Amino acid sequence: MTTSSTPSRAGFTLIDIMVTIAVFSIIMAGALPALINISESMKLGQGQREVASALQSARLIAVTSNRPIRVRFNCPAAGQYRITELIGSQSTPVADDTATDRCSDTKWKFPANDSNPTTRPNHDGPLLYLPARVTFGAASTLEFWPDGSGHKQVGVENPLIQVPVAGTAITVVKGTIVKTITVNGLGKIQFVQ
Repeated sequence: MTTSSTPSRAGFTLIDIMVTIAVFSIIMAGALPALINISESMKLGQGQREVASALQSARLIAVTSNRPIRVRFNCPAAGQYRITELIGSQSTPVADDTATDRCSDTKWKFPANDSNPTTRPNHDGPLLYLPARVTFGAASTLEFWPDGSGHKQVGVENPLIQVPVAGTAITVVKGTIVKTITVNGLGKIQFVQ
């Protein structure tokens, strides 16, 4: 008895593969905006954490050095910020402290030109940058005093006014997504979700 065997036709046809690729492409096209939003949110969260860390560092420097320390936002350009030591006193800062170039890393170097504690400033930090395409929304200059309290600049007043108990907001923005950091008058720094 002879049996004839026909070759097996297992596998996929070209049409099967093309339909599968088309369905997969449609699903990926629908998921792409969600993936982009996740990526933007992650960069924004990174910026929020970096700014909060700089604020905490500024407060710590103010308390340990017994000197008022400022955090200047959008200084010297949008998306940049810097920790600077107040030159002079809270009520009468030196004229150079209010100069528009106070965030200049060439004039006000990091690290300081000398380590003499009698010359100022000794506690300026490096120029810091937000992640790409992340900007500051609401952000006024903040100052931490040696007792750890937080103060903010509203106009040209000296000394800066103490932040109210409810706090003041520093916002970072990317596209339509906004993340906030609050600082209250006691110097407490919190993330707002």
